[in-house]
Amino acid sequence: MKEVVPDLVPARMLNQFAYCNRLGYLEWAQSEFATSADVLEGHLAHKVANRETKEWQFEFPGTDKLSSLKLSSPVMGLIAVMDIVEREGKEVFPIEYKKGPVPDNLEKSWEPDRIQLAAQAIILRDNGFTCSKGVLYYVASKTRVNIEINEALIKKTLETKNSFLGTVRNGNIPPPLDNSPKCIGCSLSGICLPDEIVFLKEEDKGRNKDTIRRLVPARTDALPMYVQVQGAFIGKDGEEIVVKVKGDIKQKVRLIDISQLSLFGNVQISTQALRELISRNISVAYFTMGGYFIGLTSGPSHKNVELRIEQFRTYFDDNKRLSLAKSFVMGKIKNSRRFLNRNLVEEEKSTLKELANLQKKAKDVTSIESLLGIEGIAAKIYFSSYASLLTQNTNFKLEERNRRPPKDPVNALLSYTYGLLAKDYTTTIQNVGLDPHLGFYHAPRYGRPALALDLMEEMRSIIADSVVLGIINRGEINIADFVITGLGVTMKDNARKKLLEAYERRLDTLINHPLFGYSISYRRVIEIQCRLLSRFLLGEINDYPPFTVR
Repeated sequence: MKEVVPDLVPARMLNQFAYCNRLGYLEWAQSEFATSADVLEGHLAHKVANRETKEWQFEFPGTDKLSSLKLSSPVMGLIAVMDIVEREGKEVFPIEYKKGPVPDNLEKSWEPDRIQLAAQAIILRDNGFTCSKGVLYYVASKTRVNIEINEALIKKTLETKNSFLGTVRNGNIPPPLDNSPKCIGCSLSGICLPDEIVFLKEEDKGRNKDTIRRLVPARTDALPMYVQVQGAFIGKDGEEIVVKVKGDIKQKVRLIDISQLSLFGNVQISTQALRELISRNISVAYFTMGGYFIGLTSGPSHKNVELRIEQFRTYFDDNKRLSLAKSFVMGKIKNSRRFLNRNLVEEEKSTLKELANLQKKAKDVTSIESLLGIEGIAAKIYFSSYASLLTQNTNFKLEERNRRPPKDPVNALLSYTYGLLAKDYTTTIQNVGLDPHLGFYHAPRYGRPALALDLMEEMRSIIADSVVLGIINRGEINIADFVITGLGVTMKDNARKKLLEAYERRLDTLINHPLFGYSISYRRVIEIQCRLLSRFLLGEINDYPPFTVR
């Protein structure tokens, strides 16, 4: 897809592109950004330099200095925010802060950093200043390294800019680096998925999955926060979110420890708290008291328009849409079968053959309507066997899957957990840059997160159904935890609390990824699956690989 390229290229993006073509493309063309320890350290290194000066003061004697100067050169198509610009006599020179030590090479610098400095010098020259050098200041070494802005460096910088613009105009995302040390510590490694993409492209060539590195932490530091006490009020106090009930403080949680906030029923939140959460890209999810997922409040949508265009384009491609729908359903049936295989006694395993046959039939269907029929039959077979797993507490029975409202405690637990899973997929899908309301298997309908429902199909049994089975068979919950009426069944507060705790424990469980081999949590699996879908839509991998347990 060809891009409409912005007029001005940031000097920092030239640095990124020169360092790694793919990194520069992801950050500029697709507006991908993530914070890592290295990124935060880099921000601290620039902290002194970023004290913005309002105007030039060259009338004063001595060396004049200007911090955080934003200048552009429309003629050269460049723009930059310069850490520091100093003047010596009639000349000015930019100073760029780097967090690490002085490189141990002949130039005492890296080429991407020299290109960034040269771009700043070009901008200064185009604005009427004389600039023959730049300075790289290495914070770890507390050392300045002078860089001559000569014709060779200027030529290299302009060649890099033209190559960058050509790549973006063509809309061809550069391939990931293959087993490169540059990927270690890169803030976008969890978005780029370099080793995973290379593996999926070359899997048929016998590439060993042992070469795949886990470049992101196995678990996330920030976790979801749930508030279900009716009448609770959520406010903000400094760097903390505060939960009050009737004016009394019940809970305080640091903002940096929250990944998302979920509110159930009659819970209020202040404008100040909501604004702070949104500014930190922390979504707020809303549920009914019974756990039905209503919607989401988040900041501006992801800026990756390119990805959403490909999502819509794929929706109108009948072959690709059917291929994706098959992947979702086949992944669901396969995981359902393996879940039952682990839990059923030997004499009850006759249904496993039926599910295996349905999985094969799903592969050969020629329409989504036929696929819906196969999935419906598989679900009926699956839940008839799932009911037999509830062996430890005879008070819990499941005759059929029903909802809105659920007619029995087991269905109440399942519906509630599916709502949580839909919330997590919707949030992740938005963060990845996709539209959660346009799916490929579930038909689009007003207000329904169809893509979230698509992707969660493969995870229903191994996350949601597993959680429900566990809390029942371990005796963590009993019939007294439910309100049963002629209209349906709802959970009491105590039951919801226990279910939420069990659900979060499940998401935090570490597993060996069946395809990539490394150890990650189920929460990370959800993110990786959403990103693999995006890589398929952008044409980087040939097929979407559903997550299936071994």
